Amino acid sequence: MDLKRVKKLQALVNLYSQDPGLLGDRQLAVLRTHVENILQTHTGASGRKVLEEEDIFEATNCDESDVETDEDNEIVEPDQDILQEMGDENVRLTSEMMDQADEKREEAFDAVDKGNLQRAIELFTDAIKLNPQSSVTYVNRASTFVKLKKPNAAIRDCKKASELNRKSAQPYKWQGKAHMLLGHWEKAAEDFTMACKLDRDEETHALLQVVQLKLQRLKEFHHKCEQKRELKEIHRRLEKIRLSLEEQERVPREENPWDEMARAGRKHLKSFLTLLDPRVMMAFLDVVWNPENIYKYRKKNVITKFTRKH
Repeated sequence: MDLKRVKKLQALVNLYSQDPGLLGDRQLAVLRTHVENILQTHTGASGRKVLEEEDIFEATNCDESDVETDEDNEIVEPDQDILQEMGDENVRLTSEMMDQADEKREEAFDAVDKGNLQRAIELFTDAIKLNPQSSVTYVNRASTFVKLKKPNAAIRDCKKASELNRKSAQPYKWQGKAHMLLGHWEKAAEDFTMACKLDRDEETHALLQVVQLKLQRLKEFHHKCEQKRELKEIHRRLEKIRLSLEEQERVPREENPWDEMARAGRKHLKSFLTLLDPRVMMAFLDVVWNPENIYKYRKKNVITKFTRKH
């Protein structure tokens, strides 16, 4: 059942919920019978609802945690540290300053190897202040910020590195990793795509595939949630119609040939009415989404009765 069909059904239900009197028209007596049969599914002999709305749509409340992957376990809270030093772009570089900057970078790499990441940040910052025009040094510091789980700081360094060297793939690669730490999957996909376009490597391509798979799962999940919300709204409006019909039944009305025709056609419309049962709708939607889920409904009476007849 696709979303367009559900919307059409909802539009019909909306029409009758806005003007329940339409169902009293002789030419629409058959539709009135449809609604009465549907509502019999949800009401007992005493007129009380057998199934509460919360039970029928127990899975309607959509939580993205239902589609969590290993990557979600790495998501962190955004870092709010003060802005890191970026150096003076207008400084007049000398060969001596560049040599000193390279020495600081080497010391920073040693610190990273020893696991002293905070010390490495300080040394990369010293190198940046000596040579603020080195795109690579900003990327080096960004990678260290990623290891420290400080994605916002890493993104700032990556943006600066990209400004200094538009053709480098590394700033986009590490910026993508930083966005993954924040759970920004679309932005991460954009960064990895750009990095692969500039200079594809196996790691970046693998990360892009991971993020794309995550986005696809989220898209499918939200689509399914939208269908469930639409069906829940239909159920709510059918209940509103039920109350209106009960009120109308309290007022005596003359018998007409359309009523007899409607009752005669009730038997042939049973399959259609069963499909409109929200429980059957939800099961049908679940099985269409994943045929293997049909085994979950083997012990559901309303579902097995329907499948045996069809």
